[in-house]
Amino acid sequence: MQKYRHILGIGLQNNLTYRVNFLFRALFGLIPLMAQLSVWRTIYAGKASGDVGGYSYGQMVSYYLLVVIVDMLTAVYEDDWQIAADIKDGNISQFLLKPINFIGYRLSLFFAGRLVYSCVAFLPVAVFILVQNQYFSWPADGATFGCFIIALGLTALLQFFMSFAMAMLAFWVTEVSTFIFILYAFEYLASGHLFPLDILKPGMQHLLACTPFPYQLYFPVSVYLGKVTGAALLNGLLAQTGWVVAAWLGAVWMWRRGIKQYSAVGG
Repeated sequence: MQKYRHILGIGLQNNLTYRVNFLFRALFGLIPLMAQLSVWRTIYAGKASGDVGGYSYGQMVSYYLLVVIVDMLTAVYEDDWQIAADIKDGNISQFLLKPINFIGYRLSLFFAGRLVYSCVAFLPVAVFILVQNQYFSWPADGATFGCFIIALGLTALLQFFMSFAMAMLAFWVTEVSTFIFILYAFEYLASGHLFPLDILKPGMQHLLACTPFPYQLYFPVSVYLGKVTGAALLNGLLAQTGWVVAAWLGAVWMWRRGIKQYSAVGG
């Protein structure tokens, strides 16, 4: 593990070089959030009951604030592009000759990037939450927060392994950007970025529950808000763990298959 801790340290140093870029990304990332809250404010203004899909306006604001926090801590931004570029340019050749696991190497860099980005983005996001503090909800108890932390960690792993498996397509195709954009589109629509998934019809909810996408965002946010409790919470954590294991196995399988036909170019 010492070598991966060293890689984590190198990743932190490299990412700190781009801390200003991270800050501007976090600032401009709040613009869509403000637009979404404005839209929902208008929707709730026209509702006599003050309730949409089981959410009060305050709960809806909390949902979107938590989406930003979870996204900040777990989202994959450029790792898949970098992995695909390493394969295309032949930079992975060095990892085939050294006693280091490429997946572990990239996972260490992923966590380094998330740590630096979270630290840089903390201030603007915290200020925004303070402005909306009358609507922001806190966990009901310590157990709920603990389950949220577990779900958050599983979400980060699921995000990474799915993106890693998608980047492995670079072994077979020259340009993977189309496939990555398709995956991002499905994630954005089906993971709960646009709206809470439980406002959909039950049939659509059951269909999405059979995919890994809700566990990339919606599930940890729902755990935090207390929307998922008891047996449903336990089953959700088990399902999320299952998807993480499946994504990891898929990433390993794609890596091993790709290496068999890899022809070193450059590097």
